[in-house]
Amino acid sequence: MAHEAVDLLIIDNVSKKFNGRTVLNGVSAKLTTGSSLGLIGKSAAGKSVLINMLRGSVDYRPDKGKVIYRVNHCVKCGSIDLPYKGVRCTKCNSETVTKDVDYWALPERDQLREEIKGRIAIMLQRTFALFGDKTVMENIAEALPHGLDERERTKKIVELLEFVNLTHRTTHIARDLSGGEKQRTVLARQLAKDPLFFLADEPTGTLDPRTAEIVHNSLIKLVEGKGMCMVFVSHWPEAIDKMADDAIWLDAGNVMMHDIPENVTKKFMQEYKFEKRESSDIGEPIIIAQNAKKYFFSVIRGVVKAVDDVSFDIKEREVFALVGTSGAGKTTTSRMIAGMSPCTGGSVKIKVGDDMVDMSEAGPEGKGRATPYIGFLHQEYSLYPFDTILQNLTTCIGMKMPAELAKVKAIQTLMSVGFSAESIEKILYSYPDTLSVGECQRIAFAQVLIQEPRIVILDEPTGTMDPITKVTVARSVLKAREEFGETFVIVSHDMDFILNCCDRGALMRNGKIAMIGTPAEIVEELTKEESGIK
Repeated sequence: MAHEAVDLLIIDNVSKKFNGRTVLNGVSAKLTTGSSLGLIGKSAAGKSVLINMLRGSVDYRPDKGKVIYRVNHCVKCGSIDLPYKGVRCTKCNSETVTKDVDYWALPERDQLREEIKGRIAIMLQRTFALFGDKTVMENIAEALPHGLDERERTKKIVELLEFVNLTHRTTHIARDLSGGEKQRTVLARQLAKDPLFFLADEPTGTLDPRTAEIVHNSLIKLVEGKGMCMVFVSHWPEAIDKMADDAIWLDAGNVMMHDIPENVTKKFMQEYKFEKRESSDIGEPIIIAQNAKKYFFSVIRGVVKAVDDVSFDIKEREVFALVGTSGAGKTTTSRMIAGMSPCTGGSVKIKVGDDMVDMSEAGPEGKGRATPYIGFLHQEYSLYPFDTILQNLTTCIGMKMPAELAKVKAIQTLMSVGFSAESIEKILYSYPDTLSVGECQRIAFAQVLIQEPRIVILDEPTGTMDPITKVTVARSVLKAREEFGETFVIVSHDMDFILNCCDRGALMRNGKIAMIGTPAEIVEELTKEESGIK
């Protein structure tokens, strides 16, 4: 039976300060059943703060305003449901009462508050909370509600795997998945909770465009079909336009615009401008892969060819991209370059002085000669939570240096990744948990640059960044290349970033290199692939 849309979530003029800094200022919105609200804005705009406030995280209690969840509350078993008038409890078939629940006015251990929190699913940026030694199927099974029989559990797991397009990874061990595959597994685990409210902080931020499109379409069907509501953050204007019914542009906690998605994203994107400067100083090959292979053995699946006989070279001072869909072998290839994952066949060599060092050879005369000159920014980067940003940066240098000189170096590096001179003094003495995810991501990039590497490997450096911040990072990469002669290897699904930043790239597919060419040629090839997707 179809129901008319009714109010499900009311955000009423909420404001929040952290350490005297306003992070949300009078934000209001109303969501009905089967609708979605998209949030867009630059780094530190307050988007993630609002998501955590709606989730009910203790530290995010609003200073002003209310978060109201409108639900049907069962008079017998206490469970909650969508607020459709006259509908009986879906668990025990008893009568229900429609209630407006002022979430933050309830005591912490209140039963109704706990019921609501249990029906809120959330995906946080770059947080892969998975059981690393369990398979994808087992990870999803762990999140299913208790009380389901084996047939129901199996059916639900299959539905969720199909929903996130991971049926081909059912028996893969979670730690061996690519970043995009891990993100989709987390999404499946959250949806296994049968939520009424779905909160997502960049749900497709590290996915390739093809997979992101699949997930976008699936989320729209899910929200509309289940009657739940979704609040999501995305740096992709296309995602906001496609998935949201309503959109808010936030900047430093203030609502810059609240309108239909197309109007909001058009206005926001007016600030997105970038002019690429070509380098005329590309050198000789500094990285050479020859028939490089990386095979894994699985008891369940046998031999897994993560990287299968690839050959390419990367020249000194070149910005080189590794592009492809999730699970194509990009991250494994980058780890082979860094010496983190030795080849099982062929070779990857890096030039040190006049010598070519084989990165599969252990010891100080092998890859140990090259690794001090390689910087690596992982997808799952982390900062030391109990150290200030200054401490996080200076401990990375790895040598004793006078405190003032170390501070000057930290300031210069932070400016190179886009922090303003006015904000840096405060940033230096802040702790990671007081900063936005986007700010922490740029600081992690600064951790790599401050070590003065000759080769910098960046794994999805802009996956969850807004377009304006991505421009800043692109400029940082090109500036580091020009001023310090650094070579960059960039693993990314972000075609705009690849076009703006890279000189050449390799398109990977199923562990092999499908083509090597200019960014424009690679994007054209990917577009051809996507045009065949129904």
